[in-house]
Amino acid sequence: MIDLTTLGKGLLAIGLSLSTVGLVLWFFGRSGLPLGRLPGDLRFEVGGVTLFIPLAASIVLSLVLTVILNIILRGRR
Repeated sequence: MIDLTTLGKGLLAIGLSLSTVGLVLWFFGRSGLPLGRLPGDLRFEVGGVTLFIPLAASIVLSLVLTVILNIILRGRR
């Protein structure tokens, strides 16, 4: 059986992580950066259905997060 304090800490960590991601997305949405409108992002509209595939934005986000995590992990050594 799981200890309730461990479960509480895990839920708190998940909630804080989601809040942080939400704040980052909100900041990028208001900053005017063209994430989601980069060349290479695919958008298809057929009738009333829109399909959006953010290929270029995903690659840029992956590169930025990789660099940030590498800097953090090297600083911990």
